[in-house]
Formats: sequence, C-alpha cells, structure tokens
Amino acid sequence: MFDFVNRKKRIVQIVLLLAVLPFMFWGVQSYRSDGSESYVAIVDGDEIKRREFEQALRDHQSRIRAMFGGNLDSAMLDSYEIKDSVLERLIQQRLLFREAVSNGFTVLDSHLINEIKQIPDFQIDNKFSKKQYETLLRNNGLNPLDFEAGKRQELLLEQLLDGYSENSFVSSNAVDKILYLSEVQREINQKQIRPEDFLAEVEPTEDQIVTYYNDHQEDFYLPERVRVEYIVLSFDALAENENVSEEAVLNYYQTHQQEFGQAEERRASHILISVSAAATEEDKKQVLEKAKDILEQVQQNPERFAALAEEFSDDPGSASQGGDLGFFGRGVMVKAFEEAIFDMQPEEIRGLVETDFGYHIIQLTEIKEAAAADLEEVRKQIEQKLKMEMVGGIFGEAVEDFSNTVYEQNDSLQPAAEKFELTVQQSEWITRNSAEPAILQNPDLLAAIFSDDTILKKHNTNSIEVAPNTFVSARALEHRPETSQSLSIVKDEIVERLKKQLAVEKALKRGEEIFADLVSGGADTIEWSESKRVSYMQSQDLDQDTIREIFKADVSVLPAYIGIENPRGEYSLIRISKVIEPDVMTADSRINFNRQLQQMMAQEETTAYLNGLRQRYDVIVKRDSY
Repeated sequence: MFDFVNRKKRIVQIVLLLAVLPFMFWGVQSYRSDGSESYVAIVDGDEIKRREFEQALRDHQSRIRAMFGGNLDSAMLDSYEIKDSVLERLIQQRLLFREAVSNGFTVLDSHLINEIKQIPDFQIDNKFSKKQYETLLRNNGLNPLDFEAGKRQELLLEQLLDGYSENSFVSSNAVDKILYLSEVQREINQKQIRPEDFLAEVEPTEDQIVTYYNDHQEDFYLPERVRVEYIVLSFDALAENENVSEEAVLNYYQTHQQEFGQAEERRASHILISVSAAATEEDKKQVLEKAKDILEQVQQNPERFAALAEEFSDDPGSASQGGDLGFFGRGVMVKAFEEAIFDMQPEEIRGLVETDFGYHIIQLTEIKEAAAADLEEVRKQIEQKLKMEMVGGIFGEAVEDFSNTVYEQNDSLQPAAEKFELTVQQSEWITRNSAEPAILQNPDLLAAIFSDDTILKKHNTNSIEVAPNTFVSARALEHRPETSQSLSIVKDEIVERLKKQLAVEKALKRGEEIFADLVSGGADTIEWSESKRVSYMQSQDLDQDTIREIFKADVSVLPAYIGIENPRGEYSLIRISKVIEPDVMTADSRINFNRQLQQMMAQEETTAYLNGLRQRYDVIVKRDSY
C-alpha cells in the first residue's frame, strides 16, 4: 500500500542524521601515526581536522556494525562511499551551525538542562541522576563541558531545521489523488506493430536514393587521412636497453635486505581506557584508578582478556573482537604503543602503557618472523630498479638529444631510431578523430601530423611529450584529403537507410489505421499479448510515457484503446479491458500515509536547503586525504 512512499526511501535522511550527535570514542585507527592534525576539508575558513573526521568515521562504522552484526563485509566500512558520506555530514553540520548563528538562533541554558535531563541514559528510576550523568560521560572519555557544547549545537541545528521537518504540509486532496494513483491498476493487452515486419514490402526508388544522397552528402564524406611512421622515446624504453652487471645485482640485494621478503609483524590485543584531552586532573586520576583495577583483573585471570576487552575497552573497533588488533609491523602504531609491543614475548601482558588516547593494557598473541626473499625471486625487480636509476640521471639529456636529432635530420626517423635503439613503427590510416593507436591521439601531436610541414614537406614532427616521460616524433608516409564518396559507392548504404525509414513509416501508418478502426467500433481481430495488470508503481517494464497514456485514457466504456508511437519507430496498440480499484484505506492507514508524504516532502525540502547552503559558502574538500 505504501510503495509510493517506499520508493523514496533512498533519499538521505538528513534531518535524522543531523539530529543525532552520539558519543564518540577513540578507535584503533586514530592512534596510528598518520598526521592526525591535518585537515580534510575547510568550510568557510573553518578546518575540519582529520582527527575529528576519523572520530566521526569510527562512530559511524560502529553504528553500522551494531545494526548488521557479523553479516557485514568489513571492507565495506572502509569504502570511499562511507568516508565521503561521513565527511559530507560534518560539512553539513558546519554549514548549518554557521547559518543558525548568523540568523540569531540561540539555546537557553534552561532549555539545554531540560533536554539533558530527559535523556534516559542519565536517569535512575526515571529521574535524572547527576552522578549517573558524570559517571557515564567519564567512562566514555567525555567531560560535561564538551558534551553540553555538543548538545547545545545539536539543539541549535534542530531549531534551524524545524521549519522544514515540522511544518511540511500536504493537502487532503493531494493525499487522496496520490493514494489513488499509487494503488489503482488497469488490466491491459498489447500488440506491437514493428518496422522490421515491413522491410520485405518496401523498396526505395531511384529518385528517392538520389534525393537522399543529395540531402545527406555530409554523411558520406571521407575525412582527411594520413598513414605515418613514428618512434617513441620513453623512460621505460631507455631503461630496458641498459645492461646491469651480476655484481651490481648482488651488491644491491645484500645491502637492501629490508626491501625484500616479509618484515617482522606482531599480533596483539589491547584494552583501551580513554582519557579526554580536556580532562581535569581529578578526571584523569579517576580514569587511572579504573585502568589499574582492570589491569589487576587481567593479571588475575589472563584467560579472560578477550571478555574483559569486550566489557571495558573504549575502542569500539577492537572491543567487539576481544581487543584483537590483527598483525602489524613497525611504523604503524604510535611510538609508545609500538615500543611496548615489540619488546614483549608471546602471551605476555603489559600495562599500563600510556599514549595520547589513554591507558592501554596489551597482550602479545603472536609473532610472525621476518622472512628474506631468495635472490632469484627478486632478481628482475632489482634489475629493473637499477636500470631505472641508471637512466634517471641521463634521461633529460637524452630527451634533448632526441629532439635535436629528429629536428636536424628531419627527412627521416631512422637516424634517431638507430641512435637510441628504437623501433620505427607504422600506423594504419588515421584521422584527426581516430582512437587507435592511442599513443598518437595527443592533440599537439595530431596537429603536428596534419600540418603542412609534415604533409607537404614530408618533415618529421618535432619531439612531442604525449604522456609523462614519453616523447613521440612522426613522419607522414601517405596522405589523402577529405573527399566525397560517389553515389555508386554508397548506394547500398543509402538503400538500407531508406528501407528502414520507409518500413517505420509503413508500420506507423498501419498502426494508426488499426487504432482508428478499433476506436470507431470495428471488429477486434487482433492477436493480443497475454493480459497483465499495470499501475504507476508496477509498470511491468513499460516506460513512463506509456504508463501515463494508459492512465490518461477514458475508461468510461471498456474495452478502451490507445495507440502510441515509441522511440524505436514501433507503434504500440494497447487494449484496456479492466480497471481494478484500490481497497478502501482505513482512517489510521490514511493518516499514516499522509504522515509519510509529509516526511518525504520535508526531506526533499531539507535537501534543497542544504544544496543551497553549499552554493553560498566556500567549501574546500581534500579528497585525496582520506
């Protein structure tokens, strides 16, 4: 019954997203050493720090995990689409906050206090408990000032959006019409009059062929063409021609062992007891006492490490996995955390290890020893690297020499080919718009190939960079100017075009004749397709234009007929044999349907509002930074 509204469920639930500012925890990704103070976007001069983005991303990922449990591919959570949606939400929050402040919106202290008191998590026996409030915030690494500032901003944004989310209106008449059109069905049969059924009946005359040729001569021009030979000087090609000694390969292998094989990796689990950056000394002292208590429990029952991590760890990314962080090598984690882990023995438990994110209790679970690769396994890799190094120092000089050679000896490519050990290649006929060979499709090179100097004087083109560190010079072998093909050459093509055109005309004419006869009361002798029921919500593979015509038809007398010309040149005959009225909707269902329409309209209006904000403010996004 509510298919019409459900079809819109893909619209971003912006109002709901912006209204929720959940508790944010530090996860494993945030204490990897990756420059957390850089920014990912700038909104009207205000930077969104990477750390803030990663915190929001972890929280979003945690909510998704909670929704889907183990039935979710973890790789999806790290996709570009997820990251982009989180960043867009942060940008929208910044834009809305600026808009709210500039329009004079404010949140009274009394209103803020009342809203916080209504939060169930802060209540005991349905009454607000200050102790419960402070304890819950402290356990989640927050302090009252930070939380209240976030809540105040949330309420500020709600005020701004209330005009869209609370005041959308859909008239009763509109509800009735939309409800009726979303549910009413019509039973139809079809008959397609297809052009291909008339191809054997049509044959263009000589006059039609000549007329078509004269009217469409531009269709039969052969563009200017040229066949060229060319040589390609590239960094890779020069490197391939270099020779590397066995001694150089062996020396590189022995002095760069760290580049080959597998470096040592360790697998560990941890319990994080987070400390807010804004925590007071008293708060830090309480967190430390809590961490010591958990460490004592771990030391008394090491086999319960995973269970304790799941219960107490403030890292949602690993807590649900018993604290497991997986395998990692050096240079991944922050210094204090890494030094502790690479100084431990398997099954050893260490704590408390302090980092910027709080206190860690660590258990080393497995060591994957470093493994060196055999020389033969990496020989080609070493040779290629050494060749690239050898060419790196001379490539600029080689490019200049190549350019001079093809210019100074411009009547042949052979001298340059021999000097640089290059192969002279030949193309098929190419035009200014040819797609092959791809290396010749550089606009500057094509302009040079089709220049008078190359075509008329048979000179080499200059050396032209067609891709990074890739230079080409070409020389014309044969040239053909733009020409018009004679009628005798293109006659068969014209005949085929005309036959299709005439067949379409005949199919449409025949369809219109049948339709006119049916409408005027003629005998219905059509071999119709099987009956099917269609509606606006169940189109049965019919396009929207056809559906619209079906429901515009006068069905006061049945059967009713419609005739439609479709874009493929076919004529569609449709017989409407029955109208299936929708079931009567109960009052409660109608109210619910009305509410959903209002919500849908509010979402559409909010989306339009946000798009307008995005246009008014300067937003810079560093897409390559996340």
